[in-house]
Amino acid sequence: MFDRITFDPKVMGGRACIRGMRITVSLVVNLVANSMNTDEILKEYPDLEAEDIKQALQYAAALAREEIHPLTGNHP
Repeated sequence: MFDRITFDPKVMGGRACIRGMRITVSLVVNLVANSMNTDEILKEYPDLEAEDIKQALQYAAALAREEIHPLTGNHP
């Protein structure tokens, strides 16, 4: 599902990166969060492709999904 997200202990300490490059998912998400659009990011990081940005955001969204589990037993 995330074929552009790679993990290699020799690249950025094994953090989630884009296609084995030294560009982390967290960097891409941070750029978007700070109002950079896809064209601006691609201009700043020409090795990236639009699909890289899309998949980085999808990966971050998947990590952020929360599941609520009801508490069992008595809790004060």
